[in-house]
Amino acid sequence: MTQSARATPRVFVLDTSVLVHDPAALYRFQEHDVYLPMAVLEELDTAKQGVSEVARNARQVSRFLDALLSGADREDIERGLPLQTAGVGSAHGGRLRFALDLPSAAELNLPVHSNDNAILAAALGLRNAHPGSRVTLVSKDINLRIKATVLGIHAEDYYSDQVLDDLDLLYSGAGTIAPGQWDARKSVARKHGNYALEIPLQGSTWHVNQLLYVEDGSFEGIVRGIGDDTARLEPLTDYRQADTTVWGIRARNREQNFALNLLLDPNVDFVSLLGAAGTGKTLLTLAAGLSQTLDEQHYREILMTRVTVPLGEDIGFLPGTEEEKMTPWMGALMDNLEVLTQPGNGSDWGRAATQDVLHKRIKIRSLNFMRGRTFFGRYIILDEAQNLTAKQMKTLITRAGPGTKLVCLGNIAQIDTPYLTGTTSGLTYVVDRFKGWAHSGHITLLRGERSRLADYATESL
Repeated sequence: MTQSARATPRVFVLDTSVLVHDPAALYRFQEHDVYLPMAVLEELDTAKQGVSEVARNARQVSRFLDALLSGADREDIERGLPLQTAGVGSAHGGRLRFALDLPSAAELNLPVHSNDNAILAAALGLRNAHPGSRVTLVSKDINLRIKATVLGIHAEDYYSDQVLDDLDLLYSGAGTIAPGQWDARKSVARKHGNYALEIPLQGSTWHVNQLLYVEDGSFEGIVRGIGDDTARLEPLTDYRQADTTVWGIRARNREQNFALNLLLDPNVDFVSLLGAAGTGKTLLTLAAGLSQTLDEQHYREILMTRVTVPLGEDIGFLPGTEEEKMTPWMGALMDNLEVLTQPGNGSDWGRAATQDVLHKRIKIRSLNFMRGRTFFGRYIILDEAQNLTAKQMKTLITRAGPGTKLVCLGNIAQIDTPYLTGTTSGLTYVVDRFKGWAHSGHITLLRGERSRLADYATESL
């Protein structure tokens, strides 16, 4: 950007979609002025009803605005309200202004039945009233941005909540040990037949609990500590062998082996697994959960939950208890549970007894009722985590009490929630923020193991 471009004053007009997505968006525009059209205030008033995330965010925006307007008179409002007064803006923040005395949609020959057109009219009026400034309409609504561009208004998406510039930069959880690093390794400890290695970093950026391997397959390990110029690695258990199965499940590739090591590690409280359909996320997670809950008694029970975003048309009201309402949404988990609980050639009585035990130790819960709860000693599985916002992720993770392990499963390529993208998903957010924490681990599963049909569809469709 040139010096002249940097010196051009900027004015941002915020759409309602931005505020209900991030209530603190008012304070994200540094020294620039922020305008709110009256149509946005009307939409916030309409959206505030209910218990949804959108309604909660709309109410939070109203509280921010109430704090900003507290004690202000008409002259203060016309001058603009300093955005740092609410305590979350910077010391050099811009001012909040309200788009008043501007042309209406009818005056600009726009249909008057739409609040979007009222917002566009406000942006056009501001552009004409501030010829020396660059007026930008900020919206999460793609169609509104398209209409703004057609009308000659500069429009942008809201990027302040973007975790990464590119999904290719997302932490994968795995890495390689270069030949030179492997040759310079030192064995530093032996305990119960196991050992640890010190490997020089040689410029590598590794994180605690990152999974590393030598290309020739001679070693797979996990980083347990990072020093000034070395990393301490411990070898992994190889769950691809027939004598190390987990509830009858063997890892079929390197990444699945990495995942099982993280899932079964009592020192790791938070695990995130990314991968396309058929890579084994759910099956591995359930197998590890059953092993640690029923066999080792490490957890009291397994809690399974997911966000209820339909793939197609909503089928409407579902009758029954909370668990009965959630059961149709947990089809993937229940399908994998069937695979894990088939006793081979066992009797019908044996299968019925197994199902009875599992029903008592596996609970299905709705995310809608998680606020205010604390879970002690649970193994929590969050499926379809890519559909959660960063705020929703924080709400859920902070429910974990002592002795609880949380496993987040998701596929960034299958986001069904409006206004979320791969770079703004809550799953991307936690993967990036938790990397390097001594009690978390992440792995991206790369290879599909469902069927040759599913593999071909993933690659070709």
